[in-house]
Amino acid sequence: MQKEGDHMEGAEDQESGEGMHDTSEQTARELVRTNTPSPKPSQASPPRFVSAEELMETAKGVTQMTLAHEIMVNQSFQLKPSEFPEGSLQRRVKDILHQAFWDYLESQLKEDPPKYGHVIQQMAEIKETLLSFLLVGHGHLRCRIEEVLDLTLIQQQAEKGAVDVDALSHFIIEMMGSLCAPIRDDDVKKLKEMTDFVPLLKAICSLLDLMKLDMANFAVNSIRPHLMQQSVEYERNKFQEFLDRQPNALDYTEKWLKDTMNGLSEASSTGASNDPPTLLPGHVHNQAYLRLLKWEHLVEPFPETVLMDQTRFQEMQQKTEKLVLLSSILLIVYTTTGEAIAGLPGLIERLKNIVHAMLADMHTPSFNLQETLLTIGEKLCLELNECLRQHGYAMLTHDQKDTLMGQISATIQPDNTVRQLMGSRVQGYLLASLESSQHRTPPPPPGGLAPVSKELTELCARFSLLVNFNKLVFSPFYQKILHKCFSSETCSSTET
Repeated sequence: MQKEGDHMEGAEDQESGEGMHDTSEQTARELVRTNTPSPKPSQASPPRFVSAEELMETAKGVTQMTLAHEIMVNQSFQLKPSEFPEGSLQRRVKDILHQAFWDYLESQLKEDPPKYGHVIQQMAEIKETLLSFLLVGHGHLRCRIEEVLDLTLIQQQAEKGAVDVDALSHFIIEMMGSLCAPIRDDDVKKLKEMTDFVPLLKAICSLLDLMKLDMANFAVNSIRPHLMQQSVEYERNKFQEFLDRQPNALDYTEKWLKDTMNGLSEASSTGASNDPPTLLPGHVHNQAYLRLLKWEHLVEPFPETVLMDQTRFQEMQQKTEKLVLLSSILLIVYTTTGEAIAGLPGLIERLKNIVHAMLADMHTPSFNLQETLLTIGEKLCLELNECLRQHGYAMLTHDQKDTLMGQISATIQPDNTVRQLMGSRVQGYLLASLESSQHRTPPPPPGGLAPVSKELTELCARFSLLVNFNKLVFSPFYQKILHKCFSSETCSSTET
C-alpha cells in the first residue's frame, strides 16, 4: 500500500503538470463567475474582490479536484508521457538540453582517465527508481539491487578506473525485465541488443520513465474501487470551500433545476406530457440531466455543479444527435422500402456503416448537413438497388427513389416527425436508465433503435456513470435547491 501511495502522489504531480493548460481554462471559467452577474440579481450575494493568494489556492484546489474527478468518471483514464508539440520552442529547447547532457557525459567517459561523476549520478537515479518498483515481499531483489548498485563501491572503483559499466548495464536490464509490465518486454529486448554504453544508458532512462507511468496507472486501476467514497467527500468539500468564498456560486444550478421543474409543470398542465401532475424531486432532477444533452452551450451558462464535465456532456450531446439522425434515416429506409429488404442478412449493418461514416464530421464547422443528406440518399438508393437485384427483387422505382431521398433530406429539420420520434425514444431510454435501480438490467432499446443498440448502450453507460457520480457528490446541494423550488411551487399553488 505504501508503494501504491507513493506512486499515486507522483502520478498526481505529473498529471497536474500535464493537465495544467486544460485545468487553468476551467479554473478561469470558475474565477470569471466570481465577478459575473447572477441571473437573479435580487437574490445574489454581492461580488467581492479576492486576493492573488486566494486565487492561486482556488486554482490548486480545482486542479487536484479535476484529477480525482477524472479518475472516477473516466474508466479508461491513464497517465501519459508529457511531451511538448513537435516543432515548438519548448520541444527544441528540451531536445537541445538533453542532447547537451548526454554529449557531455560521453565526453567525460572519453577522457584519460575517464570521469564517472555523471554516470554515478545516473546510477543513483536508476537505483532509486528500481527500488521504488519493489513490493514488500521483494526482499531478495532489494538486497540484490543494494549489493550490485552500491554507490560507495562504484565510486571507489571509479577512482581506480575499474568500473565495469557493461556488467552494471546488464544487471539493470535484467532487473528491468523482471519488474516491467509485459507490454515493455520488447523494449527490454531491444536494450539487450545495444552495445554503446551512452546510447544504452539513455535508452534505459527513457524506458524507466515509461515503467514509472505503468506503475502509476496500475496503482490508479487498483485503488479506483476504493476511491469512490473518498472522492465524493473530497469533491464535495472542495466545492463547499469554493461556495464559502462565493455564496452565489450555485445560481446557475438553481436556475437549471427550477427551469426544468417549470417546464415539466407546464407540459403536465397543457397535456403535452404523460408525466404525472405531481412531480417528484427525483424525476425533476433526472429530467434536468437530460436537458444537458440539448444545452445551448454558446447561449446559456452551464450549471456550476456539472461544469467540470461540460466537455463530456457536449460530446454525449453530439453523440445523441448523431444517433437520432442515424436511426431516423434507417427507419425511413425500412419503412419506405417495405418487406422486400426485411431480414436480408448484413444489409442493415452495411447501410448503417455508410450513414455513420458520412455523418462522422457532423459537428464540425465546415460540415454541410443538407448536401450530406442528399448524398446519403443517393448512396443508399444505389446500395438498396444492388441488394434487391442480387436477391431477385424488383429494384426501386423512380417515385420510390424520390420519396426515399426526399424523406431523408427532410430530417434536416429539427421538428421532422421521424427525427422527433427517434429523439423522444432515445431520451426515454436514457431516462429509464437513470430511474431504474442500479441492480436492474436496462430495458431493451425501443422500436427503431435496434440497429444502433450497441452505440446507444455505450452512450447510456457513460451518461449514467457521469450522472450518478455527480448525484453522489452534489446531492446535499441539490436537495436544498429542490426543496426550495418545491416549497415555492406549493406556496404559489396555495395562493392561486
